[in-house]
Amino acid sequence: MAHKFFEEKRPHNGLKYSHYMEMTEKQINETNEVSLGKDDREIFEYTKMNIQRSRRIEKHYEVSDELVAEIQKIDNPQLWMVITENWCGDSAQNLPYIAKMAEENSNINFRIILRDKNPDIMDLYLTNGTKSIPVLIAFDIDGNEIFKWGPRPAEAQKLILEWKSQRIVKPELYEKLHLWYGRDRGKEIEKEMLELIKSNISVFTE
Repeated sequence: MAHKFFEEKRPHNGLKYSHYMEMTEKQINETNEVSLGKDDREIFEYTKMNIQRSRRIEKHYEVSDELVAEIQKIDNPQLWMVITENWCGDSAQNLPYIAKMAEENSNINFRIILRDKNPDIMDLYLTNGTKSIPVLIAFDIDGNEIFKWGPRPAEAQKLILEWKSQRIVKPELYEKLHLWYGRDRGKEIEKEMLELIKSNISVFTE
């Protein structure tokens, strides 16, 4: 049975990836950084870095032949909904890959909804009780869930837990995480998406 939000077509009316990126760049260009308080300035700096990270991935990433072949086997309409926010570092490192994957098949309608404007939807897709993002949920035309993924590749999550156990402070932890993403270059998310598309098994990072 489809969720109410799906019947209301809220994800269908979500942002296309290009519009999401344009919205983010407009937000950055129109923000008076001098007027921001400490917390807002920190978020603003994250968002600026995220745009650079995402644009770098867009420029260099090509979906692997193996994954393209699997994606092109999708012969019925699907809606891929991502819940996220533009200040999220994990989103900047994963969303461009997912968007490029979705482009490989016209049966896939890829849409983005903002977490903080859709708390009721976010509450349905918590990770260990937290509102971690990004989260990808794929639906068939009737609103049945096909698979789920998020908020980061399992290998990255394993490292996060390891670093936290070592009491590594957040700034250093995030720096190490982004270095991992830079070295990985989408290999882990490709591997996980390949398995999901092949098997349609719902997987969330634990």
